[in-house]
Amino acid sequence: MSKTDYTPLLESFQFKNGFTLKNHVVMAPMTNFSSLPDGSVSDEEVSYYIRRSMGAGMVITACVYVSAGGKGFPGEFGADKDEMLPSLSKLAAAIKGEGAKAILQIFHGGRQCPPELLPDGQTVSASNVPAELPSGGNGPVPRALSEAEILSIISDFGEATRRAITAGFDGVEIHGANGYLLQQFFSPHSNTREDRWGGSLEKRLTFPLAVVDEVKRVVKEHAKSPFLLGYRFSPEEPETPGITMAETFALIDALSARELDYLHVSLQDFWSLPRRGTEDSRPRIEQIVDRVAGKLPVIGVGSLYSPDDALKALQTGIALVALGRPLLIDPDWVQKVAEGREADIQSALDLSAQSSLVIPNPLWGALTHTPGWLPIKA
Repeated sequence: MSKTDYTPLLESFQFKNGFTLKNHVVMAPMTNFSSLPDGSVSDEEVSYYIRRSMGAGMVITACVYVSAGGKGFPGEFGADKDEMLPSLSKLAAAIKGEGAKAILQIFHGGRQCPPELLPDGQTVSASNVPAELPSGGNGPVPRALSEAEILSIISDFGEATRRAITAGFDGVEIHGANGYLLQQFFSPHSNTREDRWGGSLEKRLTFPLAVVDEVKRVVKEHAKSPFLLGYRFSPEEPETPGITMAETFALIDALSARELDYLHVSLQDFWSLPRRGTEDSRPRIEQIVDRVAGKLPVIGVGSLYSPDDALKALQTGIALVALGRPLLIDPDWVQKVAEGREADIQSALDLSAQSSLVIPNPLWGALTHTPGWLPIKA
């Protein structure tokens, strides 16, 4: 039996701006609940990233909140004020020190934020529409943002980008996925406004594109060397009304026209099929790659545990493969592929291996107490 050739995963990759990655594997952004109460990065978190930055060509951090009112998780780290610069610099240096490019994911949780984490205990969103919870029922009712607050949050995304540049990150990824604030403005479910920030599809695009434009402006003004700008989005929503594939194509067109460095598609399952808004029955990712039409690189993610999964994913035309859960289970995934030891890759979490996997206690607790998050080794 001939051995599979994994070269396509291991070859270097160059972005249009000349930026080069050592391979086609990206560490996906994953919340780890392990930052300090003041929003700075903990030593445990730094060690966790160092352990996973030796293999992947690019590491996208867990999301950071750009405004105190947008903190989405306990133990989330911040980029909302200049006091966070030492913390951000420490993390950027740790990731880059292992040979990976460091990308800071910037975010505002909107109506998804736990009220107890917010300065005034009040969630905000495009409109006062609560989230529909997977378990049934609704989340807290958010307050609709005023015009002045919207402009302030756009500015906050720019300021967080300036801090990322100052701290030595290689780029930022705007988090427009997973039901957070940018997606809340784009979605007809959560945005029922009738001003310039909502109503028609074009108006629902206003806020996400304003954030992109502000981040681009800051990069142009402050970055002295190539600095990557990516955007992560979720292709569809289950709610009615909700984002459809047709609306996602409009978002892709608008983002492609902004000349970003990459698009990152957020999927639980890489091969998931569309719900509505397209007559095409192929997996969403294939339709998205077609729509992008080579204008910019696409990063794909979603339950790609084995090198064969990752190789097959690359064949759809995506530029880079992002691994999240596989790198929690086996931080040496990329090195094992490079050394021809793919048979040694762990595919389920070893409950006795927390210290060798370098996973901080808060994240370990979440992984081991949330059924179905990771396969657990029997």
